[in-house]
Amino acid sequence: MNTASKYHLTNEQIDAELSIIEKAKQDIKYFGPLYNKYYKQIFNYIYQRSEDKETAFDITSQVFIKAMTNIVKYQFKGVPFSSWLYRIAYSELMQAFRDQKAQRTINADVADIKNLCNEIEENNYEELMPVLAKVIPQLEENELQMIEMRFFEKRQFNEIAELLEITENNAKVKMHRLLDKLKKLIKK
Repeated sequence: MNTASKYHLTNEQIDAELSIIEKAKQDIKYFGPLYNKYYKQIFNYIYQRSEDKETAFDITSQVFIKAMTNIVKYQFKGVPFSSWLYRIAYSELMQAFRDQKAQRTINADVADIKNLCNEIEENNYEELMPVLAKVIPQLEENELQMIEMRFFEKRQFNEIAELLEITENNAKVKMHRLLDKLKKLIKK
């Protein structure tokens, strides 16, 4: 499975971003480049999970308001600033689901489903698609989120760990158990 992440930054890019973050901590007018860089990613993350554009715009606005007002609390943990934004976005999205302002959806393309099928050692994805459509809604929200991050967003385990605020090793163990759970649900 190709797990190259479009979210990975080089050390030089992280250093440059940290410089901008430190300026934004001192004066919020420097937050603009961070907003411009990550708005589309965060909006897409939210929109893919809500399928309602207006709600996605509202939630995305809340994410960036919270990020701007709390940037002084941001601490670099070895991963891109976007990980912090995604944690805020996830929190805001879950709040919207609880408030029933948004309905949870899953968006994936055929290649993503093939990767998932290969990982759970099911080669005939065409036959497995209707089964997955019944099984995936049985997953808990945190399990569904891990599937999305790993297979649909192609995130590395260190990024998943940062977003979920767990260790990388824990993320790997949870994914292994989750794939076992999917295998069992599919066989039922």
